[in-house]
Formats: sequence, C-alpha cells, structure tokens
Amino acid sequence: MREADVLVQIQRNFADRPGVLPAARAMSHFGEHALGWMGLGAAGALVQPAKREQWIRLAGAAFCSHAISVVLKRIVRRKRPNDPRIKVGVATPSKLSFPSSHATSTAAALVSLAYICGKPWPLAGVPVMMFSRMVLGVHYPSDVAAGAGIGVATAVIMKGNK
Repeated sequence: MREADVLVQIQRNFADRPGVLPAARAMSHFGEHALGWMGLGAAGALVQPAKREQWIRLAGAAFCSHAISVVLKRIVRRKRPNDPRIKVGVATPSKLSFPSSHATSTAAALVSLAYICGKPWPLAGVPVMMFSRMVLGVHYPSDVAAGAGIGVATAVIMKGNK
C-alpha cells in the first residue's frame, strides 16, 4: 500500500468524526514553528523555578528539533501529499513535507516533559500529533515517523547527563 493510500484511509475513517478536524487544526496552530512548545517551556520556567533549567531545555529541544527539521526539508525537498483523493485540512508555510516539523518539535517537547515529570504520560501526545498531521492530509506516515524520531533524539541529547 502506498503512503497516499494510507492517508486516504485515515481521512475516510476519521476526518468526518465530530471534533477530529477542529482538534487537528488546533494542534496544528499550537505546534506551528514550535511556538506552542517553546511557550510551554517559558511558562514552566516561570512557574517552577526549581526546574527552570529543565523547562529551558524543553524549549531548547523544541526549537532545535524544529530547526533541524527545516534544514532537512530543504535538503530532501519531498513535496507534501498531492493526490486528488486527499483533502488538505490546514494551510502550511511551505510545500515541503519530510520530515514533519510538528511531529519533530512535539516529540522533543513531550519527551522533555516526561523527563521533567518523571512520568511517561506526556509521550501519549506524540502519536496524537503524528495522527493529526495525517488526518489533515499534509504529511505522509514516513514524514511523521522520521520527525518523531528526530524529536526524541534531540530531547535525549538536550537532556544531557542531568
């Protein structure tokens, strides 16, 4: 099965369910340019001074992973899904698809948040963001998988030995 066929199936099975597209669009806006995640890091640093360095690392991981994804997009130059069966549900800042910057910064931020909390529950948000990018028709499965992998690696590196 081609990746475009996977997107068609995802949209057929989920896009018309109540709340799915509005939630996916809201997630898209929150994750645009990693701004929501960097804002979360800044807010955490203000609210939890004892963990300020960890919150700053979260914001840094979101920023760095996003920057890495933008550079990779310009190197790989893979075009976004362009199949008449796929409905695009949100505007995008570029026509480049690989890797998903949203999946990248989300994985970096939520892995960092799991470190801060000492709990795994934030990781549940990573596949949700990955899914949202596919239901919106703006990324292939390999785009979001690669993005999540880059984000996880960035968070691990940014965590350091602490």
